[in-house]
Amino acid sequence: MDLCLSIAQRSYLWSLAAQHEVPAVSDRTLPIAEGGLLSYGAANDDMFVGAARYVDRILKGEKPPDLPVQEPTKYELAINLKTAKALGLAIPPALLASADEVVE
Repeated sequence: MDLCLSIAQRSYLWSLAAQHEVPAVSDRTLPIAEGGLLSYGAANDDMFVGAARYVDRILKGEKPPDLPVQEPTKYELAINLKTAKALGLAIPPALLASADEVVE
């Protein structure tokens, strides 16, 4: 799916998922406030800082192919309990305890 489409239409996608009682899972934390069940992915702040460091190194003269590939170091888990309840799903306590954000 085209990323621009999914961002522009995410409210619609989440409403369709809820209408059809399908758990919606994402790799970004934003959609859970709009009805997604859960999200798990690299922390946006961590990714932005890493990108800024790459830009800084390129502006100082380093060639992009010479830069090392880096992986995110921080991941975030967010769970929407309201959506879980609407879908009749029980979230295990261990998963709730490990969540960075819980929407009730």
